[in-house]
Amino acid sequence: MSSCSSCSSASGCASKGNPGGAGCMESAMARQDQIIADRLAHIRHKIFVMSGKGGVGKSSVTVNTAAALAHRGFKVGILDVDMHGPSVPNLLGLKATIEMNERNELIPAMYNENLAVISMDSFLQDRDQAILWRGPKKTAAIRQFLSDVAWGPLDFLLIDSPPGTGDEHMTILKTITDAQSVAVTTPQEISLADVRKAVNFLQVAEGKVLGVVENMSGLVCPHCHQEIDLFKKGGGEELAKHYGIPFLGAIPLDPATVVAADRGVPVVYLEQDCPAKQAFLHLADAIVQAADSGAAKLVGKS
Repeated sequence: MSSCSSCSSASGCASKGNPGGAGCMESAMARQDQIIADRLAHIRHKIFVMSGKGGVGKSSVTVNTAAALAHRGFKVGILDVDMHGPSVPNLLGLKATIEMNERNELIPAMYNENLAVISMDSFLQDRDQAILWRGPKKTAAIRQFLSDVAWGPLDFLLIDSPPGTGDEHMTILKTITDAQSVAVTTPQEISLADVRKAVNFLQVAEGKVLGVVENMSGLVCPHCHQEIDLFKKGGGEELAKHYGIPFLGAIPLDPATVVAADRGVPVVYLEQDCPAKQAFLHLADAIVQAADSGAAKLVGKS
């Protein structure tokens, strides 16, 4: 049994001087770690979607990729760990709040029979309310999402993260040791510069990288159907080559994506065909192939 002197939480622990007692924070964390491990054992692939920069469409990529995987018949969950700007429920048009079952487990909100969601946004009575939390409280909430949610067996759990490389990202990589990270960027240098920082974070944290996705990659004109390189094109693929990691695909700018998001419907579930819909279906297939083949790798120092 560990001693209180070696515990980082000893100063605020109700069981100080009685290691392993009913109020021992270290023992409680160990118990929660075991519960999380048991939950995650029923999830085949954990995909951590991140970017060092905001505004690259990370949540849109997460939601539409998850929807494309569900459309392909996989059981999929989305864990939204963006505590201050959760947008996944809005992108899916989910209005339901989170309920509990008879075992006091949280029941994720169901979009359809193959797609379930947990987001802080679903816990709020007023969805315009700001979350004013510091790091420890965010860490505790993420761990609770992982330990207390009755996900059941899943093929994929996609984890949508906030911009940057902070508490949420470190908590996920520390808690889900087999997470496979997908870096989302846009083609222009202002985005690539921050994504390089995110890759550097994964190098330091020894996180496995599944690949890179280039979002907003060109625009297909809805009238003449010609492609316009509105924000340039190819920067994400060049970044992937530089670090020796897979390039998973490019998602074009598409007015249908905006319409779908405002309606709360993933673009892959629109009846009409469009460039973004096909791109997300191809991206989902690439992620399945990469994840099943064990392509995720540690990124070497450049």
